[in-house]
Amino acid sequence: MRISYIALSLACVVTPALAAEPTGDWFVEEKVSVIRVEPCGQAMCGVIGWVKTPDVDKNNPDPAKRKQSIVGVQILRNMKPTAANRWEGEIYNPKDGKMYSGNITLAGPNALKIQGCVMGFLCGGETWSRAKCDDTQASAQVPAAAKRPPAAPKGAAAAAAPAAPFVPLTGCRAVAP
Repeated sequence: MRISYIALSLACVVTPALAAEPTGDWFVEEKVSVIRVEPCGQAMCGVIGWVKTPDVDKNNPDPAKRKQSIVGVQILRNMKPTAANRWEGEIYNPKDGKMYSGNITLAGPNALKIQGCVMGFLCGGETWSRAKCDDTQASAQVPAAAKRPPAAPKGAAAAAAPAAPFVPLTGCRAVAP
């Protein structure tokens, strides 16, 4: 019996803890939109999947994209793991059309902290809450423009593409804490 306890103790010490992933649907803090976070290559990316009030990407740095729907725009780009439950990359802010360095941290099973920074030290953020959404049935309804991320700023590396064509979300609701 004593050997079993020792073996169990060693197994707990030797087995690395598996970090959770931020994949899934997340309400932004104001609950006016939902971001779908998915793997994109070796990183994580996030796309606007649902909005309370339809809008266009009017502040996009590419004038040709300013009339495209905000739904389908990639806002979390190339988020690579840097520590347990933490990823760093770029964040596109559709409110001002700018890219920021940033990070996301899984603060619990239903809480994702997002932080964007200017000049590396002026940072701000919010906490998103997990959402449960339904995919629309026909991906044929997705306009081609919604499948493309916003243009990368001059001199910036191209963003990793989402793993699959984007499908807008419906029926989004909060997940109990």
